[in-house]
Parts: sequence; C-alpha cells; structure tokens
Amino acid sequence: MGLLDALKDKVLVADGAMGTLLYSYGLEYCHEEMNIERPEIIEKIHSQYIQAGADVIQTNTYGANRIKLARYGLEFKTAEINQSAIEIAKRAAEGHKVFILGSIGGIRGIRKVDHTLDEILEAAREQAEVLIGGNLDGLLLETYYDFEELTATLAMLRTMTDMPIIAQVSMQEPGVLMNGMKLNDALKQLESLGADVVGVNCRLGPYHTIQAFEEVEIPERAFLSAYPNASLLDIEDGRVVYESEVDYFARAAVELCKEGVRLIGGCCGTTPKHIEAMKKKLAHFRPVEKKAAKPHREIVIREAEPRSFEPLHEKAKRERSVIVELDTPKHLEIEKFIEGAKALYEAGADLIMMADNSLASPRISNLAMGAILKLKYGIRTMPHITCRDRNLIGLQSHLMGLNALGLHDVLAVTGDPTKVGDFPGATSVYDVSSMELISLIKQLNEGISFSGKSLGKKANFSVAAAFNPNVRVLDRAVSRLEKKIEHGADYFITQPVYTKEKIVEVYEATKHLETPIYIGIMPLTSFKNAEFLHHEVPGIKLSDEVLERMKQVSGNKEEETRVGLEIAKELLDTATEYFNGIYLITPFMRYELTIELLQYIQQLDEQNKGVKANG
Repeated sequence: MGLLDALKDKVLVADGAMGTLLYSYGLEYCHEEMNIERPEIIEKIHSQYIQAGADVIQTNTYGANRIKLARYGLEFKTAEINQSAIEIAKRAAEGHKVFILGSIGGIRGIRKVDHTLDEILEAAREQAEVLIGGNLDGLLLETYYDFEELTATLAMLRTMTDMPIIAQVSMQEPGVLMNGMKLNDALKQLESLGADVVGVNCRLGPYHTIQAFEEVEIPERAFLSAYPNASLLDIEDGRVVYESEVDYFARAAVELCKEGVRLIGGCCGTTPKHIEAMKKKLAHFRPVEKKAAKPHREIVIREAEPRSFEPLHEKAKRERSVIVELDTPKHLEIEKFIEGAKALYEAGADLIMMADNSLASPRISNLAMGAILKLKYGIRTMPHITCRDRNLIGLQSHLMGLNALGLHDVLAVTGDPTKVGDFPGATSVYDVSSMELISLIKQLNEGISFSGKSLGKKANFSVAAAFNPNVRVLDRAVSRLEKKIEHGADYFITQPVYTKEKIVEVYEATKHLETPIYIGIMPLTSFKNAEFLHHEVPGIKLSDEVLERMKQVSGNKEEETRVGLEIAKELLDTATEYFNGIYLITPFMRYELTIELLQYIQQLDEQNKGVKANG
C-alpha cells in the first residue's frame, strides 16, 4: 500500500525535528553533512522517531541543496550527502511499516536578491534527481516562505516524477502567507499544480496552526498536512529554545485532525516524545471528510483630553498610576484602535502604551499612532523602542523625533528576534542591548547625542524598562533589574502575572528599591487563550489553579470572559495592596475588558480611601 492509499483511510503520524535533536548532541554545524560524517547519529534519530510510532519519516536533506551547502564549502558533495541520507533512512526503516519522504527545503527567505529563481530551481532539480532515484515513497517540500519559489519548484518536480509530493508553506501569521495570500487559496493552487498533499510547517506553534486550519476547506483531491513547531521560540543564552509540554502538543494534534488534517508531524522543537504522545492520542482517530471552514477574518477598526505632564515614576511613588497597553493595528484601518484608545483614556488610564512590532510582526508605527493620539485627541502615549529594528543612527533619529513630538514616555526593550515573526529571514540589528539603550536615552536627556556631540537642547524622556518576574530564580531577575537602574531606568513594567503569590514574592524581592514597579495584569479570554499563553509564549506561566478554572468553563464564551475577568480582579486585589503602579494589557483589542478593570481599580481605591477616612 502506498502513501496516498494509506491516507485515504487513516491519519498518519510523521516524525519531528531533526535539527533539535542534533543541537542536543552539540552538533551545530551543517546538519546535512552529518549524513556522511556521523551517519550513525542520523540513523539513531530516525529509529527513535520510528520507535515513538511515526508512520512517516523524512530524509535528513532539508538543506542538502547546492546553494545552502555552499555556505559550508560542501556544494560539490550534494549528490553524496543526499544519497547517504536515503541509505540511512532505509536502514532505520528496515523491518518497519514506515513511509520515507525525501525532504527538499525552501531557499528564499524575506530577500529574493541573493539567488535568481532559475538558480534555485536548478539547485532543487539537482537534489531531486538523487531523491527520486532513491525509490522513496514521496517528496516533501517544506518551509517555503516564498510562494513563487514553492509553486515553481512543485511545477518542475511534477514534470520529473509521478511519485507523491507533499507541498507545505510556512505562514507569517495564521491563515496568511508572506505575499498576503490566504492559506486556503494557496493550498488550492498547490493542489491544482499537482501536489498530492498540501499543508503547512514551521514558524507557528500548535495554537496558531489550528487557528489557520479553521479557515481551510478540505481539498477535492489532495490531503491536508501539518507540521507545527513545538511552540513559539525563545532565545536563551544565545540559543533558540522551545517550550511545549508533549501532552499539550498531542491534544493540539487532535484538534488539527478535526480540521481535516491527515498527515501530522512536528517541526522545530519537537522530539520523539512529542510524536509518541501524538501517536497515542490519534491511535483510533478517523479522518474527517467533511467540515465547514470558517470565513477568513477580515479585521475592522475608532478616539480624549490632555493632562499635565508628570513623569509616571514620580506619580507612582505617591499614588495610584495605571498604564494600559493597546497594540497598534497590523493593517491600515485605525478607527477601532483610536476608538479604543479614547475610551481607555477617558476611563482613567494615565497613558496608552504601544508595543514596537511585538513578536517581530509589523504593525503601524507606534510613533505615528502616538503622534495622532497626542496631537489630535490629547491622549498621552508611551511607545516601546526595540534594539532589534534600528541601528544607532536609526535609534537616535527615532528618539529625536519622539522628543520633537512631545512623546516623552518610552519603554526600552531588546525586542523579540526576527526568527519569531513574520519575516524570519530579516536582519536583527541589536547594535546595543536594552541596558545600553537606556543609558543612551539618558544621555540625550543631558543634551548629548550618541556620538557625544551637543544636541543644543536637552531631551526630556522618562524611561521604563521591562521586568520578567515569571522565572524560577527571582533573585537573578532582580539583579538584572538593579543593573538597569544603574543604567538609568526610571521605573519597571512587568510581564503579566497570574498568581497572587508571585505578586507578593515580587514585592518582597524588590521592596528595598525606590524605583517604582508596574505589575502586569492581562485578563484571559478563553481556555485556549490560557493554554496558548502558558505553553507557547516565552516569559508567561499560569498556575494549575488558573488553568483549571478556565478549563471548567471552556467553550462557553460568556463564562470564559467572566472567569477571566474574575481572575484578573482577584490579582488586582493583591497588586493594588502592594504596588501603586498597575499595567493592564488589552487582549485582542477587547478594550471593554480593560475598562472594566480600570473601573474596578478605581472602586478599590475609593474603598481604601473610605476605610482610611473612617479609621
């Protein structure tokens, strides 16, 4: 029975990441070269996935094309590396009912200028000739960010072979490719070009992959595939890491299969343990043949009074101060954002904070939206400034522009690496660290430019810094916080906290400092939202109690919202007792939730005033 016949009747489980395991062995050079230098390690990894229950494995040839191998001076070994990969996979699969796919990876990232399409196709042709000659069960085209490259490669391969071809795109955000094409339309086009299985892999974790497939129709002829990452990636000590519990990944696999996916494996961060857990969950799952795809969500979008300028770090030292975050739009319609900012400001927020392309995904410039809100509506704003997107020239220019516009509140952060976001091939600048940026901003406050020249006038920035208390060893985080104070940080804003105990722990660990801290509170909107935050977002962890409370009302939108707000209010009870500074994060533009929390804070403060007056 061939691969396509098997997919007619059952869901097949594929293997997981190769690179993740090679990294764990300390092998960080060219992974494909290991086919000829350390074949026993590659065979061992294949065997581990087979023993974990994988029905499908792929050759270790993702980057085994002339263009990528040239980075290591190995282009002349292209055929040898691919041939060895075939032999290794077959040895591992011997005696097992396992299908073997020849992996061909995409070459283009965000930039198209490095190599012409003809050069890319020639490299793919050279590699494919070896893989096709190896009598495998199919070809796997994976991690293609450029749709033109994928369609051209697919069309070429279809003229070379009748063997099954799996064609997978990598999305920039759920349901949309880098060129703006809807995922459903892209998969239909791949099917029309002759792909037997169409799907997605890499970049997104389980949560967003499921979200994307909710909008995908079941193809007329082809089957659907999905190889999500274990989670969103994080950078730890300069290394890429993923956080994901295997049971969560397995449960997500069930949800993907409910959306019609029949071939499901894992990409970056997944291991044999993820595949084993998934295999058990899907053991008796029957393929879904019909479903109603959700329509693609087209985002729609609305505007208050100046207050006298006072640095927030001064206000928070003596009384309540509340910062509210509202992300700028990812599209060009700004009405709802303005409407939300106005409503939040009128409800009592001291200012509206705007991230600087968080998760490395482009949004409308926070400088532009900050200027509009201030100059047109009198709303005080705080833009984030990352070290990721601008070199020293750009950073100073940007800050000078903010000062000229009267936007004096800023948050200096490192910025999520570009690998996290919509353009994984884009360059992360990082000329300076967040601590160095704080120092440089304070240098502008002295009227001195980054190069030491006189600016002719002092800037007037109040500089906030980020503080993540959701760590195992809080003392280390506090030590880093103290270093930021040394560099000039005026106050701190924390990641969202989800336990009362953590709030008290932060207070006890920082009460020796005079620098104000704004405790982050973000209401949960659903159980899926809670699981996503807990399992996939670096720096955020929820307690078992919170997860269980959200799970109890899972599927009931009104109850999920009610419980999410209830949890947030309980946290505010504690946070307002220990800290003057509160930082409210607005989820998914649902600013009505944040307004309710603002009103709750005001009620608490009124009650406390009454108690003091009567006491």
